[in-house]
Amino acid sequence: MGQYVAPIRDMQFVLHEFLGVTEELKAMPHYAEVDADIINQVLEEGAKFTQEVIFPLNHSGDREGCHFDPATKSVTTPKGFKDAYKQYVDGGWAALACDTDFGGQGLPVVLNNSFYEMLNSANQAWSMYPGLSHGAYECLKEHGTDEQKKVYLPKLATGEWTGTMCLTEAHCGTDLGMLRSKAIPQADGSWSITGNKIFISAGEHDMAENIIHLVLARVPDAPEGSKGISLFLVPKFIPNADGQPGERNGIACGAIEEKMGIHGNSTCQMNLDGAKGWIIGQPNKGLNAMFVFMNAARLGVGMQSLGLTEVAYQNALAYAKDRIQMRSLSGPKAPDKPADPIIVHPDVRRMLLTAKAYAEGARAFSSYVALQIDRELHHPDEEVRKEAADEVALLTPIIKAFITDNGWIATSECMQVYGGHGYIAEWGMEQYVRDARINLIYEGTNTIQSLDLLGRKILMDNGAKLRKFGEKIKSFVEENGLDESLSEFVTPLGELGDKVTKLTMEIGMKAFQNPEEVGAAAVPYLRVVGHMVYSYFFAQMAKIALSKEGDFYKAKLATARFYFARLYPETAMLIRQARSGSASLMALDADLF
Repeated sequence: MGQYVAPIRDMQFVLHEFLGVTEELKAMPHYAEVDADIINQVLEEGAKFTQEVIFPLNHSGDREGCHFDPATKSVTTPKGFKDAYKQYVDGGWAALACDTDFGGQGLPVVLNNSFYEMLNSANQAWSMYPGLSHGAYECLKEHGTDEQKKVYLPKLATGEWTGTMCLTEAHCGTDLGMLRSKAIPQADGSWSITGNKIFISAGEHDMAENIIHLVLARVPDAPEGSKGISLFLVPKFIPNADGQPGERNGIACGAIEEKMGIHGNSTCQMNLDGAKGWIIGQPNKGLNAMFVFMNAARLGVGMQSLGLTEVAYQNALAYAKDRIQMRSLSGPKAPDKPADPIIVHPDVRRMLLTAKAYAEGARAFSSYVALQIDRELHHPDEEVRKEAADEVALLTPIIKAFITDNGWIATSECMQVYGGHGYIAEWGMEQYVRDARINLIYEGTNTIQSLDLLGRKILMDNGAKLRKFGEKIKSFVEENGLDESLSEFVTPLGELGDKVTKLTMEIGMKAFQNPEEVGAAAVPYLRVVGHMVYSYFFAQMAKIALSKEGDFYKAKLATARFYFARLYPETAMLIRQARSGSASLMALDADLF
């Protein structure tokens, strides 16, 4: 159904020309042997795997869905999913960015990031099975005991076992301080865990021989609220002494959810009935450990929407070039046909360019953040690591919320290109819209991301992290401000940087008087900052494109011009919304709604 061709040329542009990753990686001894040839080879092989193995299962997996057997508490994934996963493991794809100490290939996060874009374009529902495993791997690597690392990390790294994140309960979603799952200490050092979790992606399936659940629960006498949460490792099968799956543990799927989209992924209700678990880190410090997992997942969700934006764009573009309807307003463009291809119409071009710009902006942004993660983890200079960590913390909520908001916009626009055919399942476009919608909700809703950005990442440190990023923008503007060929990009970038500074100060002052002002301004504020980030990256990419020749660079420049002409202006409205305050939102009594 439809088509997908991995955008290798644009990925190479971002990695080699925009970010200069090979030079960046040379500064990190951990990646000293990674060169452009290795990067390009991985991209090319990744494209083959995602195009030929994963993409053909996307539409069929959506139509078939998963099957739950109440008698055995087991889940069967759609036809072809299990075999594709075996090819994924056999090909070493799960191990791409994992440490060589645990059987990984030791390649950079920024390269793994590009591969995950391909996976999500090809099949988001399938990609969710291995997708959370890397977050579980990172969490255990940072907070697990030596014994836990020895037993579980090699299996997670190779993909032999998969991982899940068990946070949500029916009565508490974002407010994890309300969770009720209990953990009782046992004489052998393990814990007996009882409780019920919902919305657990890939909580049960038939693709791997074991599933490692990371579960939040309360220990006896734990403090109330989020300060009393502990994190536990709860395997589906308890490993034997030889490390192989042994006794079936007391955690099982009670049902799978019927959902709007991502039908090929098993979203499970998980029941723990005296399940055996082992604590990760310290008691009552589980949320801190789980944030490693959650932040990885939030970056991953941004990549899901980038993937959907790209594949939706490709298919809408192909349709727009083929579908003939009406004549161009300026006269026939295909006089030998009864009508012109719809790509001649201005508003069809607007819809296509919206998706194209949001895909290219997200690709540059997510790759930039992934490179900062590599610097945070492996740069030899402690100060560089600290600066990278601060930047990743600042940009993570924007990655999650801005890219997924834009993915919803872009997939909707691409479906609109098809007209009535877009609404019909056989064309495949409506699936991208359905799949994209969850990305605004899970792993912390986009409103939560907005509150995190404004309240925690910016106001809590008096804007220090934002100012550091702003200094990079200011330096670029000062360096290129007198270049007339760049003025159409640099001038609006500089103006938006100044407006963000003033808006942040204004909201901060209001918040001192009334904390509701943060909640009222947070969502439009995040989109304003998101556009500032995209403006910065598009201006840099336009500068590169102006210095080169060829159709690729002409298209890149045209996309940047469209972004500044048609998408950037949204910031004027958003700033007015953010400044409007909380009064119009909070004045109406709840009974009068």
